[in-house]
Amino acid sequence: MFENLNERLERSFKLLKGQGKITEINIAETLKDVRRALLDADVNFKIAKQFTERVKEKALGQNVLTAVKPGQMMVKIVHDELAELMGGEHVDIDITGKPAVILIAGLQGSGKTTFTGKLANMLKTKRVKKPLLVAGDVYRPAAIDQLKVLGEQVGVEVYTEEGNKNPVQLALDGIKQAKQNGNDLVIVDTAGRLAIDEQMMQEITAVKQAINPTETLFVVDSMTGQDAVNTAKEFNDRLDFDGVVLTKLDGDTRGGAALSIRTVVNKPIKFVGTGEKMEALDVFHPERMADRILGMGDIVSLVERAQEQFDEEEAKKLQKKLAKNQFNFNDFLKQINQIKKMGNIKDLASMIPGMGKALKNVDIDDDAFKSIEAIIYSMTPKEREDPACLNGSRRKRIADGSGTNIQEVNRLIKQFDETRKMMRMVSQGGNMKKMMRGMPRR
Repeated sequence: MFENLNERLERSFKLLKGQGKITEINIAETLKDVRRALLDADVNFKIAKQFTERVKEKALGQNVLTAVKPGQMMVKIVHDELAELMGGEHVDIDITGKPAVILIAGLQGSGKTTFTGKLANMLKTKRVKKPLLVAGDVYRPAAIDQLKVLGEQVGVEVYTEEGNKNPVQLALDGIKQAKQNGNDLVIVDTAGRLAIDEQMMQEITAVKQAINPTETLFVVDSMTGQDAVNTAKEFNDRLDFDGVVLTKLDGDTRGGAALSIRTVVNKPIKFVGTGEKMEALDVFHPERMADRILGMGDIVSLVERAQEQFDEEEAKKLQKKLAKNQFNFNDFLKQINQIKKMGNIKDLASMIPGMGKALKNVDIDDDAFKSIEAIIYSMTPKEREDPACLNGSRRKRIADGSGTNIQEVNRLIKQFDETRKMMRMVSQGGNMKKMMRGMPRR
């Protein structure tokens, strides 16, 4: 996500030479390159031009501190303007009401139904809501089946009416069911089309007027670039929605939709989808996204994801086991599963400052842990509990059972031993001298 834009902007800042002051002469080439970078990222030409003009206006004549180079000052100005371009501040979703009603709109294939399941999962786990999903796509049976599957995955009830082709009545019946059932949140999925047409617009408008939702969210596929912005404008003109959801931001997207859409529709981006898993949904924070675009990482979001998977009771148990040197492969497996729940591995790594650039051409498979898990699952319960018993013959059997080789098994056991030692040192107060002695030297 935004890899090419990050690379181009970084190159642009290096063009800025001189010390003491940013002038019209030394800024000209940099701004020209910044504008080109934005256009290559599929940002609307008018928005790219306005953006660079605002940066120029703020940068000209700025006194550069002795310890700060003009290029560094420009990074700060561009960062602040990027955050402002995407909305400036995070805008929360409105889930007040008894029940709160959220209407989901968008074109077919934009990821509406998947987002509906993800949002239900997020609001159930993080906001302690009891959602009811309403399968309002009366034309596509596959959408109803998909929502049922997603609802089952996240443990949320799905309301359907077989044979009912009236989306307005179906939505109203779903809300009535929620009131009777004690649900405090209703999320209504709606039908999409392959392109905008008058029938769809009239239908979604009628649904909105009938149910008077607390929040209307427009879901758009960020892979479609500038077309996504144009579609959002047409929907907003008819629906006056409350917020935008950008899906597939983990794909090979140039990012133009994320940068342009806020300016065009004057509505906040509220969520971004970053993968297929039900947990792969992030609340949108403009400043954090600006950090990532400029290669600064996003430590705050990384910590938040880690905290979501953090189980205090499990942590206490682990602490005791580490103190007694009883950390075993079952515990190791639990740690792997927690990391996997945090999301796409490459996406997580890119949140660490500097790592995004380092991993640009590195292919990190989302199943990177598959062979490790296969090796551990090929161990007997005794072997997982007591790694010390893993002799040569046992290792050979585990390699055969996991479809790996003896070298891979030996490598994993060595990594496990090193991890256990390091974790034990940390748990005992982090004896830094010991840890430094244990670090490999060049």
